[in-house]
Amino acid sequence: MQATRVQVGQLSTLCHGSATLRNEPRYGGAVPRSSGRHALSVRASSNNESRYGAAWPGAVQIPPLDKRLGVDGYKKSFSLLGSTGSIGTQTLDIVEENPDKFEVVALSAGRNVELLAEQTLKFKPRMISVMDPSKVEDLKAALEKVGVKEMPEILCGPEGAVEVARHPDCSSVVTGIVGCAGLLPTVAAIEAKKEICLANKETLIAAGPVIVPLLRKHGVNILPADSEHSALFQCLQGLPEGGLRRLILTASGGAFRNYTHEEMLDMAKNDPGLLRKKATTHPNWDMGAKITCDSATLMNKALEVIEAHYLYGTSYDNIEVVIHPQSIIHSMVETADSSVLAQLGWPDMRLPILYTMSWPERVECSEQTWPRLDFIKMGDLTFKEPDTNKYPSLTMGYAAGRAGGTMTGVFSAANEQAVAMFLDEKMGYHDIFKVIEKTCDKHMGELVLDPTLDDIIATDAWAREYVSEVVNGPVAAV
Repeated sequence: MQATRVQVGQLSTLCHGSATLRNEPRYGGAVPRSSGRHALSVRASSNNESRYGAAWPGAVQIPPLDKRLGVDGYKKSFSLLGSTGSIGTQTLDIVEENPDKFEVVALSAGRNVELLAEQTLKFKPRMISVMDPSKVEDLKAALEKVGVKEMPEILCGPEGAVEVARHPDCSSVVTGIVGCAGLLPTVAAIEAKKEICLANKETLIAAGPVIVPLLRKHGVNILPADSEHSALFQCLQGLPEGGLRRLILTASGGAFRNYTHEEMLDMAKNDPGLLRKKATTHPNWDMGAKITCDSATLMNKALEVIEAHYLYGTSYDNIEVVIHPQSIIHSMVETADSSVLAQLGWPDMRLPILYTMSWPERVECSEQTWPRLDFIKMGDLTFKEPDTNKYPSLTMGYAAGRAGGTMTGVFSAANEQAVAMFLDEKMGYHDIFKVIEKTCDKHMGELVLDPTLDDIIATDAWAREYVSEVVNGPVAAV
């Protein structure tokens, strides 16, 4: 591999907007390490993106169907990681609505033993696990209280989640555990040759250099459960080799889509409380504070660019982001002959979750619970280019992706910690970008291009700690 040094970007350049989505990477100039596993002697490349392969390189091939869901008693069997969270409860709603097609054999949850007990009563899994070992006795009591007669096998801790993920009776695993806690059970599921219904962003954003080669080694499919990557997945099906030109991710634009960068800077100076309030109020949906803030900063889209690269192997030069306020087109694919394929629908997270569960089949849904798209009611669809002055997260995301290795995990973890501290009113809105860039620049000297899972987990923890030190001291703020 040709050795190339790249210049470390300066914050002033970022804040004043001379960086573009296709500029050279910001994080460079140091010699990254390779783990002992590969023992490579490699300098920082201007683009390390081709090192790891892809889950679905350039196209999605549809396998032949030897059995059909709901026919002759055939059901697809699932293990569910994070059953009491948002992804988990929506997954179980789908199972409940389609009992002839889906069943759950194992559930893993965090601390909500009361809800886990109710889920156990309704879905009768053979194994359940709670992440907090101190909650096991509470779980047993809750199971008795709701009237569970046939007790499942009860496990706990990270080991319990791993056993749920590789349960011998499941064919697919829905990964709804948030953060790096979902990595070990996902690896276990892949090694057990379980199909992965991906709803944990760290799986590929942080651990892509480990997960992608593992998927290919074991011949395992990974099916994206978020709307943008599900849209791309659907549009790529049946595309011939060499048929893909460009991926286009759509973004709502978040809380500040109708504000200029100058207006936001003025608000930060004269009314920071209003800026903070707007950053946690989405114009389209009522969501949690963290994801709403990520939408406001467009960090969610920067992370999705990285995930799209690991899923489909597309060069970062050929992954673009467009603001689409109506959120009807969930993403698009441009083919080699300049045709553009798009997936449309009302914004509803259940649909991509359902599709990961039913793929390659389509499940007919009730019009009462799954409203059909009405083109007349839909109205106009509009698009605009994202302003990288207002959304510097995009520039940083492309740079982190091109740096490769552990940088993408550091980028994601630094954002999570920075947003948490912003929500806790320990720093201002624009400081989010500053501390993330400072953290990524600091990590460049310790970048591991071919990390192990331990490297990824360790750098995730380091990034969170470093952000806290930057904000609270003793590390000097940028």
